[in-house]
Amino acid sequence: MTKAFEEATKVRRNTRSGGRSSRRALRTDNVEMMLPHLTRGLPYMEPLDQDQIEKIDDASMAILEEVGVVFRDDIALEDWRKAGARVEGDRVKFDREMIRELIKTIPSEFSYYARNPENNLKFGGKKSIFVPMTGAPFLRDLEDKRRNPTLDDLAMFHKLAHMSPALHSSAHHIVEPMDHAVPHRHLQITYSSMKYSDKTFMGMTTSGKNAEDVMDMCDIMFGKDFVDTHAVTTGNINGNSPLVWDETMLGALRAFVKRKQPVLCSPFVLGGANTPASTVPAVVQLNAEALSALAYTQLLNPGAKAIYGHYLSTVSMRSGAPMAGTPEINLMNFMIGQMARFYDVPWRTSNTLGGAKTFDAQAGYESGVNLMGVMSAGANYIWHSAGWNEAGMHCSVAKFMVDAEQCAMAYRMTEGPRWDDFDEALAAVRDVGPGGHYLGHQHTQENFERAFFMPKLLDNMNIEQWIAEGSVEITERALNLAKKKLAEYQEPKLDEAMNDELLDYIARREREIPDDGGLNEEY
Repeated sequence: MTKAFEEATKVRRNTRSGGRSSRRALRTDNVEMMLPHLTRGLPYMEPLDQDQIEKIDDASMAILEEVGVVFRDDIALEDWRKAGARVEGDRVKFDREMIRELIKTIPSEFSYYARNPENNLKFGGKKSIFVPMTGAPFLRDLEDKRRNPTLDDLAMFHKLAHMSPALHSSAHHIVEPMDHAVPHRHLQITYSSMKYSDKTFMGMTTSGKNAEDVMDMCDIMFGKDFVDTHAVTTGNINGNSPLVWDETMLGALRAFVKRKQPVLCSPFVLGGANTPASTVPAVVQLNAEALSALAYTQLLNPGAKAIYGHYLSTVSMRSGAPMAGTPEINLMNFMIGQMARFYDVPWRTSNTLGGAKTFDAQAGYESGVNLMGVMSAGANYIWHSAGWNEAGMHCSVAKFMVDAEQCAMAYRMTEGPRWDDFDEALAAVRDVGPGGHYLGHQHTQENFERAFFMPKLLDNMNIEQWIAEGSVEITERALNLAKKKLAEYQEPKLDEAMNDELLDYIARREREIPDDGGLNEEY
């Protein structure tokens, strides 16, 4: 592994400052630094030649010109009308040159700024980050029981994300805290993301008003002027494929784009159900959808940070259920990556997805196929990277731990081969000679810790030793590691005044927003 990887994953004595720092320093803490952004060292998997890229581009532009995209939002329709697009009811048709000119102002690369400057990230181009799953209405907990999540469960996942070197973000609602009212939930989710990790995080976009609350909380943490000029969070808007963007998502988009905070423009694709049942035409439609939203971000605020997004699954024609780990998902990801690079914009995909009901072999195979496809495709924002199972219906603690380690392994692979010890290693060949071994050689002693990745959760003992130690399978091993890490977790404390201001803001907004059971679209 590289020196950066080695340094980041060393177990080290805690060096954080804080009120209890002197007592903390008296014991050894299992603190692992976050890996830096992944800088790609491998070639992309690119099945399209230049003529095929241009054919997809032309077909997508024809959809935008001739079919159009529905914007179910009066503000967006008026914005497009003023810009010169053809607005027919709630359908907008675009001149292709308008789309091309607008997306030219999207930054191809930028930096994320975290509460802890050591966790700042570069993003875009050949630089990528891993982000945990979000949105699960259930979890499989520390005892592998499937149940409704609470705010404490969400905090647990934020802590585990904080302690996972290959995860670059605490995300937001990894699980839905069902013990908190829907109108107020976004406030508690955002606070948990900020409190239990000092990595970057995602901002809730469940409504325009909720997104504005996230911006206010970011202002408290970073300062308004800083937020206006630096990426500190990420929003996501999902499209209603085929070819629809709705009012709720567009309101959230405007809240983020106004402040130049990055937003993922994500068509929600169920291949064969809301797209044609063919990979290349499905990519043509998805591409048109993504371009229409990306262009809207630049119409609102030229130079705003925007990310070509998508959620992508194929659909079982037997059951209608979304599938993960299928070959067509990887093929489409390869093509989408090429299209994003054609437009010179960063892009997002989904990572270790699975449809299994438990953390079984199916879950592992699905996630492994997806992971290798994602890494080959070269996505920048690698979302849903830990915990996803049952088609996103639950987040599994055990799978979260293994997925996070698998992401670290994929990170190491995608860095590419090492050359920094080439001469020294070849000198060892001469020292050892025919029939010898390298175990005692100085080069091995100096390099064994970083020469080969040694996963903590994959068992490589012989069967006799495995039986003697209790025949512990991977789910139990992963849950044991999660419990150990949570016992060792040390909170990266918020500044006391900042924490008080955040809590005061949450209390005020919870008084102002009626607890009527629905999303806040008005207050």
